[in-house]
Amino acid sequence: MLLDEGRFFRQWAGNPLAVGAITPSGPDLARAMANYIEPSLPGPIVELGPGTGVVTKAILARGVETAKLTSVEYASDFTDLLRKRFPAITVVQGDAYDLHGCLGAAETPLAAIVSSLPLFTQPTDKRRALVLEGLERLAPGAPFIQFSYALVPPVREEPGLFSLARSGWIVRNMPPARVWVYRRTQA
Repeated sequence: MLLDEGRFFRQWAGNPLAVGAITPSGPDLARAMANYIEPSLPGPIVELGPGTGVVTKAILARGVETAKLTSVEYASDFTDLLRKRFPAITVVQGDAYDLHGCLGAAETPLAAIVSSLPLFTQPTDKRRALVLEGLERLAPGAPFIQFSYALVPPVREEPGLFSLARSGWIVRNMPPARVWVYRRTQA
């Protein structure tokens, strides 16, 4: 745990806008995010910004098969660590804001997207574009799961386009955080 916090702090110090936090998410936050996944639904699951793998571990503990999980990580140090810790999952090194570049064309609808990206370090239009592209790749009703430390959502709800739900505060995380869940509005 201390080793992971040291890795995280070094990554943050080197590029705070890409990492967005000085420590990994806590296990309570990771479990809260993973609980929005329905492991029995068909389709792959994509994790954005897994860092040291705290949320990855919770996703797998939720019952998601390793073959269904693809993690997209920007930092090469974290990518190497994830490949060692979770050799059976697919780890892609790339910019999660370019889902097409990282994942290719959408062939099979996704069962969930779980994002630990520091969205508030990006302009509103870039955040919105990511959520919209993610929702386009998801099966109808499937969740785009995002956490933040903020009082307001990273992307505001757009009725008729997508809905937004939020968890209560996860106070056993430092700092306290909440989970935001986006779902495409059914046509």
